[in-house]
Amino acid sequence: MEPCAIEKGMRLIGGKWTGSLIYHLKDGPVRFNDLARMLGGASKKMIDQRLKELEAREMVIRKVINDRPVAVTYELTDFGRSALDILDSLRQWSESNKL
Repeated sequence: MEPCAIEKGMRLIGGKWTGSLIYHLKDGPVRFNDLARMLGGASKKMIDQRLKELEAREMVIRKVINDRPVAVTYELTDFGRSALDILDSLRQWSESNKL
């Protein structure tokens, strides 16, 4: 049985740290270590796992910018950008309700 549309959406952006990652990529490409600093409480393993999931869902693009030492950036695809309005609405709702 197919999940409802809300469940499908939550599977895409509802995972722990997923929404935060998308939000922190809103202004353009960000290097992995910079994302780790922005998220603070997330382990690098967790960030890597979530970024791989977002990449597999075609919401994020991974670009290698240097081979030695390895440096990569992550940026949102158009599909990933389409989630920003939803996340901003969630942020506003949370702030207005002091959650």
